[in-house]
Amino acid sequence: MKFFDDKDTLDASARMRDLFDGFNGRLETARSNCPGLARHHAEVLNTRVHDSDSLRSLPILRKADVMQAQQELPPFGGFVNVAALSGSRWFMSPGPVWEPQLPIGDPWQSARALHAAGFTSGMRVHNAFSYHLTPGGFILDEGARALGCIVFPAGIGNTEVQVEALHHTASEAYVGTPDYLQTLLDHASEQSIELPQLKRAMVSGGALFPAMREKYQSQGIDVMQCYATADLGVIAYETASDGQLHAGMVINEGLIVEIVIPGTAIPVSPGEVGELIVTRLHPDFPLVRFATGDLSAEIVEPSPCGRSQKRIKGWMGRADQRAKVRGMFVDPLQLKKLADIHPELQRWRLVVDRDGDRDVMNLKVVASGDEGSLKVDALENTLKKVTNLSGTVEIVAELPSDGVVIDDQRDYSQ
Repeated sequence: MKFFDDKDTLDASARMRDLFDGFNGRLETARSNCPGLARHHAEVLNTRVHDSDSLRSLPILRKADVMQAQQELPPFGGFVNVAALSGSRWFMSPGPVWEPQLPIGDPWQSARALHAAGFTSGMRVHNAFSYHLTPGGFILDEGARALGCIVFPAGIGNTEVQVEALHHTASEAYVGTPDYLQTLLDHASEQSIELPQLKRAMVSGGALFPAMREKYQSQGIDVMQCYATADLGVIAYETASDGQLHAGMVINEGLIVEIVIPGTAIPVSPGEVGELIVTRLHPDFPLVRFATGDLSAEIVEPSPCGRSQKRIKGWMGRADQRAKVRGMFVDPLQLKKLADIHPELQRWRLVVDRDGDRDVMNLKVVASGDEGSLKVDALENTLKKVTNLSGTVEIVAELPSDGVVIDDQRDYSQ
């Protein structure tokens, strides 16, 4: 089947009617279920929304707003209808930010993206996203199983065992971060373990560099990517037709996407890079004009694949200093905890770069007094503790006073 369902080719005007018909009634239900949203909308409760233009009369919701509300009113700050979560799960992402799993099939809407990447019923899927604390593994797991795939929940790490599982299960598809797939392939090659059935992959949680995609293609694996967040699930995904990958990503159904000048509510011109603002009006976990902090731009032309939904250029970096490293976000607020544990720190900067096919972190630190008071091993352990990621530490004499805490030096064009 070429398309996931009839929505893929829905007329644009019909799609907009579906998104905005009954919007105000659904919004009122969401506010009633989630008092945090009602408080956030206190000054606009009488505003009526009929289309994309009038939607902009509602305030933008930023992650910092949600985090503050969650600290004041655990666990969700009133932005989730907890009574609706019976029999479900909840998660903690870096920040920390708490997110629920909605008790519905394919709650993060990943099945449509996997279908576009060629995943089909009965396909054996190796899922190397994390199933620990964050929803990463479950986002693609739920969608793959909704398609009828058979999923091996590998999680992260333990590469030797994962390669053994890939071989034993004869998995046909991989889901996980872009660089870890090459780690698995390299280990299999070193151990003379053949993986002939592995022919396709859906990756997310990091940049799929053009050279990386070409290398996978040379190894017989077609790799496509989706753009997803823990809060919203799959926002957009790549498509192809007749063996040809198409530029950008198609926006997922049921979502309203705006692009604004970063840090503002001002829309950008068509094709201009800005911050993605996404609305998903679910009655029990509504995110209304939610600022993702991610940059992208609209592609005005329709996709050659035949899907009629709008397209974006995909993930183009961060509007703030948060950086996604090996599928995990690192936030400046996390790094602030370094000074709580090591009061001898005066200044710090996390440099994110690439070493071959792998994301690497180097924490540069300045001592408040004698450099000898800083211990590299202790700082590296603390860095791993506060970010859940390993990195190196470098003690330096000084750092620029430019406000940069996370310096992402990765070249996304290569």
